[in-house]
Amino acid sequence: MLIFNCTEAASNFFSRVSKGKKVTPVEKPPSPVIEGDELGELDEQWLVHVITVQRKHVLFVIHVQTRYCMIFAGAKKADVEGFVQRFSERWINGLMRHAGQHDLLRWVDDEPMMERLQESCREYIFYKRGHRGAQKHLNEISWIFEDCAAEWGTLPSDEFSAGRFDGSMNDTPRSSKGHKDYYYPDEEMIVHWLRRYGGLDESAAQAARERRMEVKREMRAFERQLAQDAQ
Repeated sequence: MLIFNCTEAASNFFSRVSKGKKVTPVEKPPSPVIEGDELGELDEQWLVHVITVQRKHVLFVIHVQTRYCMIFAGAKKADVEGFVQRFSERWINGLMRHAGQHDLLRWVDDEPMMERLQESCREYIFYKRGHRGAQKHLNEISWIFEDCAAEWGTLPSDEFSAGRFDGSMNDTPRSSKGHKDYYYPDEEMIVHWLRRYGGLDESAAQAARERRMEVKREMRAFERQLAQDAQ
């Protein structure tokens, strides 16, 4: 199940007024803190925030555990089903694209993995609740996005463009409680994904992590060589 923890702004965004009464999908959480929840095997905790950029709503969604983030520009107010569908498609497509780019498909058994992913995305719930650490990262990402949007003169026009911004943010090193060193959200999410939805044990997950890092080094070396050849 997708658990969307909403800030005050996000709670208002997903709510509407009908016949003078507030209608909202946002519920009271079972625990005042995210870490206090009892989670099922396929439950995923996300934090959602919204700001206005160039007179349009922009949603920022971050995975509490891995800090993997996605942005959704031009979102429609109170369109809960539209948001969940857009979110699920971006998340799944982003993971598959990252796996393909980093030679991780050998660890992916498509059909069972997709079934588990779709099962996770089939049910969702909205809570009004924050998370200090994840919010700090969301704030930083939203500031960067506002600067980029001002430079572009527009918001991302499609899911591919938005996904490129996601990729840049998820390839930015982060630090948070529970991690001794800096980490990359895209790496943490792909390993989390392979474990939870691909059924990998720890040794296989570590092998996938090491292969991803190896491909990353190869890509950077290739980019450096291209830069040298262009001089």
